[in-house]
Amino acid sequence: MQQLSEHEQLRRTSLQALKDMGINPYPAPLYPVNQYAKNIKNEFDDEATEVKEVCIAGRLMSRRIMGKASFAELKDSTGRIQLYISRDEICPDENKDLYNIVFKKLLDIGDFVGVKGYVFRTKMGEISVHVQELTLLSKSLRPLPMVKIDDAGQVHDAFTNPEMRYRMRYVDLIVNENVKETFLKRTKMMNAIRSFLNERGGLEVDTPVLQSIPGGAAARPFITHHNALDIPLYLRIANELYLKRLIVGGFDWVYEFSRNFRNEGMDRTHNPEFTVLEFYVAYKDYFWMMDTTEQLLEEVCVAVNGKPESQVGENIINFKAPYKRVSIYDAIKEYTGFDVSEMDEAGLMEVCKKLNIPTDKTMGKGKLIDEIFGEKCEKNFIQPTFIIDYPIEMSPLTKKHRNKEGLVERFELMINGKEVANAYSELNDPIDQYERFLDQVKLSEKGDDEAMLIDHDFLRALEYGMPPTSGIGFGIDRLAMLLTNNTSIQEVLFFPQMRPEK
Repeated sequence: MQQLSEHEQLRRTSLQALKDMGINPYPAPLYPVNQYAKNIKNEFDDEATEVKEVCIAGRLMSRRIMGKASFAELKDSTGRIQLYISRDEICPDENKDLYNIVFKKLLDIGDFVGVKGYVFRTKMGEISVHVQELTLLSKSLRPLPMVKIDDAGQVHDAFTNPEMRYRMRYVDLIVNENVKETFLKRTKMMNAIRSFLNERGGLEVDTPVLQSIPGGAAARPFITHHNALDIPLYLRIANELYLKRLIVGGFDWVYEFSRNFRNEGMDRTHNPEFTVLEFYVAYKDYFWMMDTTEQLLEEVCVAVNGKPESQVGENIINFKAPYKRVSIYDAIKEYTGFDVSEMDEAGLMEVCKKLNIPTDKTMGKGKLIDEIFGEKCEKNFIQPTFIIDYPIEMSPLTKKHRNKEGLVERFELMINGKEVANAYSELNDPIDQYERFLDQVKLSEKGDDEAMLIDHDFLRALEYGMPPTSGIGFGIDRLAMLLTNNTSIQEVLFFPQMRPEK
């Protein structure tokens, strides 16, 4: 049996006292709410001659008992509003128990109440609800952490411990006002993306989360087992290959907000469960995709923040098009001094050694170049920058460059020192694709547990013919971080992955 604190025990005592008085602390859910705190304040008219009656419900956040009258603060989904409660008005008969016992002693901060009354402005100038009827809707059995701000603006008893906040997001949302705003902005961001894509002919689709082959990315998957079919299945690491199948099937533009899973490390920019937007468009290439990406992000930033700029820590990120375009080889040369464009695996190993970048024997040419760029270059790209024209070894699903031997038509979008998007002119040659998959098998045999498996059904789909296509994947969580001024991915996920409580 869990040990109760003194405060928790007192609340349970109040709960029983309410029941003993015949008051149901958890009544049936229907309550005729017809107004909200924010609307009441916005719509109040001091010149109005008619009294505006309202019915509002929410969480009790404070009380100031002053004899026969009291002030309280109620918080609903839109904000807070003051309540004025008169004993003689809510208890017009001789029985004053509702006020003297219930309101004064048995109600607690955090309880949900419903009130009916009319709106007025107090002598202190605060728009308030004059309560004529008070109903307990739900008894809170745990006290909230009460954040206090003194006259000097100093915050006391703040609920700021990150582990506690992420573990108990429901409390975090109640007591830290800015947290809810982050998630409202995230939803606004996703709605703006949907509108952009839908207006241009995109079709939102759903593809499988459980896959027999984890394809579309280089990553370590989560593995499960399907009992009825008696086969292993994988939580998807990407939805790319299924969306391309739809392009083969005749759709010109498909997109999906995909919940992906990768059994890898966790840090401030990685969570094992994350959201990606991927879309694929027939008859387009990566140059078109760069132009479209610029337009999309500029529009989305304006929709979320009212302007094409976003404050991220000390940096102001400007999402206004156009964005700078830099080849990955030029970026490596600029920030390391090494020209790696003609180097083989041994040469790249030597460069990594000189740059103090850890390597191992499982790493092929593509992964070595990726490590050099990630360790020495990525952090330098603060403003939106397209890193373009990757070596073929890094991009097994990408079309070969039309003009540059050994490269592919790929870009990654870097913002604030991190990758936010990855895009290709898609490889639609089934024979070339098969050979690329075989190269991935060789990497797997060397011990690379992130190498791609051969998806024979996807190859079969390509053999039926896929038109020239461009595709892109956006890290939605990272984009949300940029648009809400958060430096940790855990701040933009309602329930980030945590170790179980002991």
